[in-house]
Amino acid sequence: MASQIKKKMNGKNCSPPSLNESPFIRVSREVLQHWELRKELICKIETSLEGKVIVFFTSFYDENVMITDKDAEMIENILSVEHKSGKVILILNSAGGLGLAAERIVNVCRAYSGNKFEVIVPHMAKSAATLICFGASQIHMSRTAELGPVDPQVKYVSEKGKEIWISAEEYVRSYDELIDKATSGKAKRIEALVQQLVHYDSRYIEQLKSAQELAKSISIKLLKSGIMSQFSKQVIEKKITPFLLQKQTRAHGRMITMAEGKECGLKIKEIALRSELWNCLWELFVRGDWVVSTHKRKILESATSALSA
Repeated sequence: MASQIKKKMNGKNCSPPSLNESPFIRVSREVLQHWELRKELICKIETSLEGKVIVFFTSFYDENVMITDKDAEMIENILSVEHKSGKVILILNSAGGLGLAAERIVNVCRAYSGNKFEVIVPHMAKSAATLICFGASQIHMSRTAELGPVDPQVKYVSEKGKEIWISAEEYVRSYDELIDKATSGKAKRIEALVQQLVHYDSRYIEQLKSAQELAKSISIKLLKSGIMSQFSKQVIEKKITPFLLQKQTRAHGRMITMAEGKECGLKIKEIALRSELWNCLWELFVRGDWVVSTHKRKILESATSALSA
């Protein structure tokens, strides 16, 4: 078996860096975490799961780094050249981004895999990254990996001029509660409520409500066209309530575990901690996360090519 794996890996040009390199070059490769140090791990995962692996990591430390439409194009660029048919496995670690971009990524991966599209979450797939997971035929997670709510996040400027991120649902809910109090006829100090409402823009509230509906619509569409095809849209919405409502989880960044995902009806396969597959994935995560946490902000890699931003 070992010789077969080695043969497959060599066929994909997955051999490790030459030991004849100078110490300076070897140290430089380790410090900068060149793609060549990860491609052997990618090959091992492809052999284990028998599918084409794409690694997609974005930084958790730069709020300007998001999943965008360009990522769908880059994934298609890789698959159109390197993958003829069969299973596509996306190893995903991201804080999220644009919901429409997530939908496009799912569409690309499904098209090139014949709907044999799977996602591996080595650590965290939040917000729009969770939407990508909704489009997979199977999600691979360990007990320590996390998904997250898909409710949109918006920037809010406090009275002191400080920018903070809050849930769109939380922002809209606070506005609706003030309106209810002001129009109920029971408020003792209507002036105080009106003064608070001055800080809200009703047009912006409508935009946020549209963003909420879009996130819900994408979630239901991806699940209905995939792993929850047997359920009605109303049933799917009820099942995934913890993903849709900030009020349910209390915080956008709060983890939704493998067990909680299963309770919602997601098709999740557990990766046993300390297993050979988990060890490969965790090393790949540590190396990839180092890259997007230091000198890069986004990486898209396969066993034969690498793109970064």
